[in-house]
Amino acid sequence: MAARLVGKVKLGGRVSHRLQAWIGLALLILFAWTCRPGVAQVAPDIAGTWQGTLPEGRIVLKIKQAGDLGPKEGWKGVLYSLDADVAAGRSASSIALEGATLRFRVASIDGLYEGKLSSDRTSILGTWTRNKESNTLNLLRRGDETAWAMPQNKKMMPRDADPAFDVATIKPSKSDDSVDGYGPFGSHVTVENCTVNRLIQLAYGLHRKQVEGGQDWPDTDRYDIDGVADVAGNPNDKQMRAMFRKLLSDRFQLTFHSENKELSVYAITVEKGDPKLTKSLGDPNGFPDEAGNGGNTGLTVRYTNYSMADFAENLQTMQQNGKPVVDQTGLTGRYDFTLKWWPYATPSSNPDAAPELFTAIREQLGFRLEVVKDPMEVIVIDHVERPSAN
Repeated sequence: MAARLVGKVKLGGRVSHRLQAWIGLALLILFAWTCRPGVAQVAPDIAGTWQGTLPEGRIVLKIKQAGDLGPKEGWKGVLYSLDADVAAGRSASSIALEGATLRFRVASIDGLYEGKLSSDRTSILGTWTRNKESNTLNLLRRGDETAWAMPQNKKMMPRDADPAFDVATIKPSKSDDSVDGYGPFGSHVTVENCTVNRLIQLAYGLHRKQVEGGQDWPDTDRYDIDGVADVAGNPNDKQMRAMFRKLLSDRFQLTFHSENKELSVYAITVEKGDPKLTKSLGDPNGFPDEAGNGGNTGLTVRYTNYSMADFAENLQTMQQNGKPVVDQTGLTGRYDFTLKWWPYATPSSNPDAAPELFTAIREQLGFRLEVVKDPMEVIVIDHVERPSAN
């Protein structure tokens, strides 16, 4: 039978069978290609140490996977400011990589970052915005050998250390302000504009209503203290209080006895449901930190690395003329959270103003402050002297 011709291709004999085989193979490949299942895109691995510089100093971002299943579980991040006075890192409240765009937010300091990840995954070019002020922040990926070392004064003292002031200078304060402050900078510890009674409260974690006796001057005379611990590193809360207690005994000749008295206190309890807190990724043995800013709608404070005992003490400090505050939440660990309230006695006419403190605590954190009677330790001063010479 004569072979049929289509164009210039002969479809008869051995040639037609070979061509049909090639066509079949091509169709099979085409079918497999067009009908293939979607190929999952593997998210870039951004875990590791990233570092860059802002006007205020060196910045380090440490990223790790949020779960055991890898990048699709998401990411966790902690931001460190190496040249700041704060030892604890601030945890990112959110962090996400969409395509090549990395975004993370640090709600505790009202910070937001957005940048583009390079194709080789070694750099991120972006912008850091905080309190409506933006600065360029380009981050470079670094390994252990090239990453910046954490400054020595950011390291904590050994947990079993029992430090004291190796040397301390105590001088009358020249400040006209009634606000005091204290803090460690490594083993260097300072106290500013502080009365002796206030130092007792700091040393023993007490409200002013828990300190009785003595004379008038311990509640009026203010001092600046500048000292160095006899152990290297940042003291934790317990260690710093121990340093203050030894200083009060050695330099102010403080002696006292303790009594238990039933006092009217504010108890922090959890409302129904879970409290509105974020688990902190900061150093569990580090210091709590807070940063705040005010405006015509109220005062906003962002708490970082706070335990509930720390928060109770913070609330107690804010209303020293009020009542002692005790933690009855049953919550352990450290948290990051933000609280905004109207701190003035006169109500605001601004419809956007924040609520008063107790309402803000209930609505924004899920806590309730209740007045209860509670047996509390009270220190009764037996003897105290003005500080000995430096």
